[in-house]
Order: sequence, then structure tokens, then C-alpha cells
Amino acid sequence: MADRHSRHYSLEEATDELPWVVEQLVEMREARELLTDEDVREALSAGIPGNGGGGPGKHLGEAFNRLQAAIGAFQDREIVLRDLDRGLVDFPAIRDEREVYLCWVEGEDEIAYWHDLDAGFAGRQEL
Repeated sequence: MADRHSRHYSLEEATDELPWVVEQLVEMREARELLTDEDVREALSAGIPGNGGGGPGKHLGEAFNRLQAAIGAFQDREIVLRDLDRGLVDFPAIRDEREVYLCWVEGEDEIAYWHDLDAGFAGRQEL
């Protein structure tokens, strides 16, 4: 059976990525906040007839680009972002000669869990 991922992380490699992951989570949440900010959206709507939204439109575009870039960076690293709000992230790994995920949730001190590819968070087991 073929692996789903071409990149697999050792526990040490995944741990080394955590500071980057946390930084990206912050970036993505900030960008999402701008995209869902009601004042910005109202200002954009009010400005559309005249100039395409002007400043608010530019800010929304930049926020969208920031969010898209962060998503692309996760994909490039083959780190799976499961839940932005919770900071739930999976790192593809090999355990006992089969593909699994090393599972981490923001706030946990270290990566201490894994689960089968289709088991999800509920199937987490201690390393």
C-alpha cells in the first residue's frame, strides 16, 4: 500500500517544527480576524461603488494573501493543520513500519501522541 505522504517526520524533526507551527497559527488567526472583521467588511461594502473598497479592500486582499501563504507553507512542509482554533496539527510519520500521524495540540508541552491516519484526534495514543 502506498503512503499518503511523501514526507515523514521523526519525533525530533516534528518537535523542531513546533516554533514555526506556532508562528504560523498566530499569523493565520490574525489574517482570519481581518477577513471576518465586520467593520472592515462594512467599510469595503461602502467603498465599492467608488474605488473598489480602497484601503479596506487592500487590507482584506493582504489578509487573504497572508492566510493563503500560510496554508501553502503547511502544505509545502506536509504538516497537516486540522483545526486552526485549537491549534491541532498532525505530522506524517512512520511507526512500526506503517504511516501514522504524530499529533500535537497548541498548549501541549511536547508531541506526546500519535494516531492512525484515519483515527483522528479521538484515536490518539501516547508515544
